[in-house]
Amino acid sequence: MIAEPAVQLRLLDLAALDARLDQIAHRRKSLPQLATIADLEGRVTALRDRIIAAETEVGDLERGQAKAETDVELVRARSNKDQELLDSGRLSSAKELENLQHEIASLARRQSDLEDTELEIMERLEDARGALGILTTERDALRSELDVAVAQRDEAWSEADGNRDWIAGERARTLNGIPDDLVTLYEKLRADNGGVGAARLFQRRCEGCRMELTPTDIGRIREAAPDTVLRCEECRRILIRTPESGL
Repeated sequence: MIAEPAVQLRLLDLAALDARLDQIAHRRKSLPQLATIADLEGRVTALRDRIIAAETEVGDLERGQAKAETDVELVRARSNKDQELLDSGRLSSAKELENLQHEIASLARRQSDLEDTELEIMERLEDARGALGILTTERDALRSELDVAVAQRDEAWSEADGNRDWIAGERARTLNGIPDDLVTLYEKLRADNGGVGAARLFQRRCEGCRMELTPTDIGRIREAAPDTVLRCEECRRILIRTPESGL
């Protein structure tokens, strides 16, 4: 493959632009905010499960309290009705009076037990609501932190994307005029060699693999025509000659 020396030199410009694009892509994927966001999202998710459990407990206790209140009211109403009947004097049978008094006493004990149960549920409900409040406050604080981290990430991404777009434009202009077969070779070598498809020969050393060329390789390069596209024998990248090549 052959290409004018000036065209080959443009591959170094292309490689420099690609290196900057790779750096931007790496920074974009390694922003510290990404780890922060992942951590906060995990903590919010864990809290969500605990909040659901706490809300379920509160709901169960609220229904339990409502039932206890209803049960107390039913017993109280029955007791009041019995007491009114007892006070009315309409019962003349001693047996009926004894049974009614026994029922009123039983209802009183039942009401006391139900009120104790209601009080216990109320206390548990108060504790459960307090625990739920703590969890929701913690969740809201984490969400605020998450919003800040997401905003910082998006700002950094926006800046990186702006730089990437500008460099991509410069890359397109640099590609203009480079033969397609040379571009194809460059892109293949770039994919095979960690993103670097062309490297400068500097002081008899390939800047792609950092290996110093052998005297035999130097001799081969000296004899090659200026428009010959050379390759490093070690890393196989396109090797670009410059006045600093040490030939």
